[in-house]
Amino acid sequence: PALALLRTAATPESLEVSGTRLEFLGELITRQAVKGKETAVLLRGIFKGSPCSQQNGVLRRLQVYKHCIQLVESGDLQLDIGSEIIGLLMLEARQLPGAAMAELATLFVDVIKGGSLSNGKSLELFSTVLTALATSKESLVYGKGELSGEEFKKQLINTLCSSRDIPLSSEELQFVVEKVLRMFSKLDLQEIPPLVYQLLLLSAKGSKKTVLEGIITFFNQLDKKQKEEQRIPESVDLEAATVPLDQLRHVEGTIILHIISVINLDQDLGRELIKLLKAEQQRDPGKTLCPFSVALVLSVAIKHRFEEQVFDFLKMSIVRSCKDLQFLQGSKFLQDLFPQQYDVASIILEVVENSAFGWDHVTQGLVDLGFTLMESYEPKKILGKAAETSYGLSKMPAHQACRLGANILLETFKVHEPIRSAVLEQVLNRVITKATSPINHFIDLLSNIVVSAPLVLQNSSSKVTEAFDNLSFLPLDMVQGLLKAVQPLLKVSMSVRDSLILVLRKAIFSRQLDARKAAVAGFLLLLKNFKVLGSLTFSQCSQAIGASQVQADIHGCYNSAANEAFCLEILGSLRRCLSQQADVRLMLYEGFYDVLRRNSQLSNSIMETLLSQIKRYYEPEPDLLPPLKLEGCIVAQGDQIFLQEPLAHLLSCIQHCLAWYKSTMQLHHEAEEEEDDDYVGFQQDLDEMLESITRRMIKSELEDFELDKSADFSLSSGVGVKNNIYAILVMGVCEVLIEYNFNIGNFSKNKFEDVLGLFKCYSKLSEILKEKAGKNKSSLANKTARSFFSMSFVSTLLTALFRDSAQSHEESLAVLRSSSEFMRYAVGVALQKVQQLEETGQTDGPDGQNPEKMFQTLCKITRVLLWRYTSIPTAVEESGKKKGKSISLVCLDGLLKIFNTVQQLYRPKIPQFLRALDIANDDAEEEEDINVTEKAAFQIRQFQRSLVNQLSSAGDDFNSKEALSLVTIISTLSKLLDVMPGNCHFLSFLAEDAPCCKGLLTLLFSLHFLYKSPVGLLRELAQDIHAHLGDIDQDMEVENQSHFAIVNIKTAAPTVCLLVLAQAEKVLEEVDWLIKKLKNHLVLEIPEDSSQASSQIQSLEKAIILQLGTLLTAYHELVQTALPAGSCVDTLLRSLSKTYTILTSLIKHYLQVCRSGLGTISGRLEKLVKLSGSHLTPQCYAFITYVQNIHSESLSFAGEKKKKKEDETAAIATVMAKVLRETKPIPNLIFAIEQYEKFLIHLSKKSKVNLMQYMKLSTSRDFRINASTLESALQEKNTEDAENEPDNDQVRTLRRARARAHGGHSLQDPAEAGLSLGVC
Repeated sequence: PALALLRTAATPESLEVSGTRLEFLGELITRQAVKGKETAVLLRGIFKGSPCSQQNGVLRRLQVYKHCIQLVESGDLQLDIGSEIIGLLMLEARQLPGAAMAELATLFVDVIKGGSLSNGKSLELFSTVLTALATSKESLVYGKGELSGEEFKKQLINTLCSSRDIPLSSEELQFVVEKVLRMFSKLDLQEIPPLVYQLLLLSAKGSKKTVLEGIITFFNQLDKKQKEEQRIPESVDLEAATVPLDQLRHVEGTIILHIISVINLDQDLGRELIKLLKAEQQRDPGKTLCPFSVALVLSVAIKHRFEEQVFDFLKMSIVRSCKDLQFLQGSKFLQDLFPQQYDVASIILEVVENSAFGWDHVTQGLVDLGFTLMESYEPKKILGKAAETSYGLSKMPAHQACRLGANILLETFKVHEPIRSAVLEQVLNRVITKATSPINHFIDLLSNIVVSAPLVLQNSSSKVTEAFDNLSFLPLDMVQGLLKAVQPLLKVSMSVRDSLILVLRKAIFSRQLDARKAAVAGFLLLLKNFKVLGSLTFSQCSQAIGASQVQADIHGCYNSAANEAFCLEILGSLRRCLSQQADVRLMLYEGFYDVLRRNSQLSNSIMETLLSQIKRYYEPEPDLLPPLKLEGCIVAQGDQIFLQEPLAHLLSCIQHCLAWYKSTMQLHHEAEEEEDDDYVGFQQDLDEMLESITRRMIKSELEDFELDKSADFSLSSGVGVKNNIYAILVMGVCEVLIEYNFNIGNFSKNKFEDVLGLFKCYSKLSEILKEKAGKNKSSLANKTARSFFSMSFVSTLLTALFRDSAQSHEESLAVLRSSSEFMRYAVGVALQKVQQLEETGQTDGPDGQNPEKMFQTLCKITRVLLWRYTSIPTAVEESGKKKGKSISLVCLDGLLKIFNTVQQLYRPKIPQFLRALDIANDDAEEEEDINVTEKAAFQIRQFQRSLVNQLSSAGDDFNSKEALSLVTIISTLSKLLDVMPGNCHFLSFLAEDAPCCKGLLTLLFSLHFLYKSPVGLLRELAQDIHAHLGDIDQDMEVENQSHFAIVNIKTAAPTVCLLVLAQAEKVLEEVDWLIKKLKNHLVLEIPEDSSQASSQIQSLEKAIILQLGTLLTAYHELVQTALPAGSCVDTLLRSLSKTYTILTSLIKHYLQVCRSGLGTISGRLEKLVKLSGSHLTPQCYAFITYVQNIHSESLSFAGEKKKKKEDETAAIATVMAKVLRETKPIPNLIFAIEQYEKFLIHLSKKSKVNLMQYMKLSTSRDFRINASTLESALQEKNTEDAENEPDNDQVRTLRRARARAHGGHSLQDPAEAGLSLGVC
């Protein structure tokens, strides 16, 4: 019947479009479908009779589609019939024209919106319609316009997703969200932003965390894939290649804007975002803290409601990341477990880089974060810049965070031009407002900002001028830093330069000393950087900030010719400073040399100024002694005496400037074949004056200066202060003249004899000052004054004394080498200079602030000192009759200082430094690769041989200080090694000296931590300590297994014991950190990486249990050792408490594992519990009894003393207080043990494994009566009762005896200990 009907209905005439006919077709299809008879045949016939080339056929097909969709969704059909109908409709769908498909797709959208879908079977057809629609080439009407098929499809999806009125349960909503998130990877990147926006709107109903986590995870994976492709471009398959980088960044920026706009509507979404990131940061920061999420959260920070939360979270994440990285860097054991180190700092800097792609909404958050990090760090007030540049201090997490903040601001400043003025103003504001605290980090940032964009200062010149008004109130180093930073602006802005000069002129006449010094610093900076026409160009000028900041030569009104009048005017202002305080003059003398070198056309004016100044204090009569008028160098104000003229600094300035003038300007004049009369005049005058002063200083006696041993040098009287000033001035003049005569002497014997004569004068005064300082016990007078030698001269002098083997120099150098005091003094000055460099980052004298010159000089000095120490050992050297260190020992101290300084200040140049020590000539190729480990190992072996010789020497020949210095040097050099040195055999030598023993063991531990875990070493050392100190049970004989000869009866306690416990504390910290990581891994659920996560968890568990197990065996030895009362016992008790606390933490972790059903306890844990129950807990209680017994004996001894001498109550009280203090950790230890056992019981119940079978319940704290002890105590009491009535002290003694019978734990009230006691 159906076929007959089909034949009738299939003619075009019979299928005319009318309401009746269409209704008839619908009823026919319904009847056939419900009966399940030949439905597909009927539909094929209808489609055959409805060709798409005719309008009626299209309308008829469309009506059939609509009816079939309603029929399938009605639920009246059998499942196979519905599938057959949908399958046929899907096949015929591509035949429909674009407009029909658009209408059909719109129908589906309306049905979905209306919620009339019952089983969703027809949605299979919807996906086919959408796919066909996307490929349609027709223009489709949408609203008032036209769209292509692809655009129409996007609009439909957008409309569908924007419908948030569809009623969904929470489970359905979660399913929809997860389904959409999974589809991200299959969509084109440009289609994702509208879909994300609709998802965010949908999240108002729930699943906020899922939506945010899915979005962050998706873009995190895209970023990682993009990075991998950039790292290995040749490995990328063309088909698998991701989208272009700029496209990805723009899409990410759009999505961040969408999220921010939705957060404006729904504040809960913002709170959920911060909550999500905080939770994941605790668990696995690498999962959600990525460049995309950091950019997102920084954009959210613009909202004041979230600003504080966001910055607190980011600051905490950064500091925690820095701490974790620092923790990992100090332990090879942890590095092996965590090879991939997560670094928040690099991620934030990547956000700055990404923000260049139009992420303007992130820039303000980046700026605020940068300033937040910088303000959270306050540098220590240390002289100079050592506090900022020291590599040791930079390891502090707070300092690292500050440096990151500076980098964020600098990079953001470079990338985003619109915010430059705002950043610069904020930096200048902080420089001005934070003047009372160190602001070097802001000064450095300002300098770097100006270097990156010098002309940006022009837009903020008013702020700079305002900062100048506050110069008088800023510390001197801040003034210098600020002026150097803004110096480029002075060359291009007349108004700024004029305002600065006005401020500096006012400051010169200020009553405040700091203001005057600031003025001198400012004027000197101007003189260095505003060159006069004709000035020579020197390579040293590259160190001037101006030369590196402004590459272009600026002409116009600020050209070189116009600078001459400007500079001469400044010099006129500076001449007035020569009549001010000593500190002001001192700054001027120290700055003239740099001005002269960089602005050579000012040399005549400067040299004339210095000549006129020295003439005030120079005695012109050639035979008059002394040659200098010292009385003019001091000034009296009431009863107090002050230095007015730093004469030695003036002479030093003259000497250096004259030497430069001779070597440079003279050659310049000769090259131009001209001669300057002024040049000849002042050079001759100065040379004659220095020669005359030298000659007369050698002839002068101390009495000529009114200085001798009978003079008063006490600082409490005016005469004593005056004599101290005179002595320091004379010593400084001697040093300046020594350098002058050595330099001009050209290895003349007569000149070297003059040098030695000057040194004798210096040493006499030095001895007198030391002697008087010792008598007066004045720490101020005992401080050695800084030497006036320049660093380059120290290098030249040491090389001549120790390494110069030229035949022509031998006779003259023999004069200096004949004086061991002079050679020791020369090495001592080198040590002082290196120490100043280490502390402040610079030295006094020429080139002292030039890092490159200082490094080169340091290499030369090191080479000389190293040769001197290795060539002439201390044991061979005659120290002479006078007391003091030998030259070799001073050389060793210098080497130690130099190695530390190089690692702090010149870490990038360590390869060049090691090469300089190894290569005798400077002509070696600089291009060769330097193996730092090989070079460092070579130096270590040299010092190691010296140390072995020291440890092998007899008792009187052993030098403890030298051995300790050698150990410290080896420790310092060992930080440069990449592989474990194979020879640490020197530990097998006997070392009874405690400091040397401590140094050796510290070195050993540091090496072990860098290359492997030291737990095995701790166990061996603990066995040695036990063997030498004996057992707490006196009847027990300990087997003597000596692993290290360095552990002996003299060093075992407290030296070795405390070191072992300190290292055990570090191991416990590592284990505690690992347990926290283990708990974080447990919380994470990563189905796709479950096997990888499981293996990582197992490796962590194995590492933790092995560490704790080996450490327990070390404690097993220590708690059985008869340690003396004091620090060893106290530290051990505290360490045991921490051990049990960490064991409890591990048990809690396994308890959580069992509760969550993620696993069971391992066999390793059972072994660890068994070990703690058999080898630690019983011994701990025995050790507690031992400790309280030795303290009881101390109290008994104090009681006996009291009976003898009633007036010694104070001594007894001291003993009582000491005992109470040292027994305080005992209750904590017992509580920790009980907590451990408590959670073991819980774990046993959960895991169905009886872990308590390995634990013996303690009875030492119960009041179990020891019969034998009680009987002896009672007999003692009866004997005392028979003799006389007991006094109160005897009653207390009896009570203590009974307490010992009860177990020895009643020195403290049980309630105080927080413990429950039971009576058996």
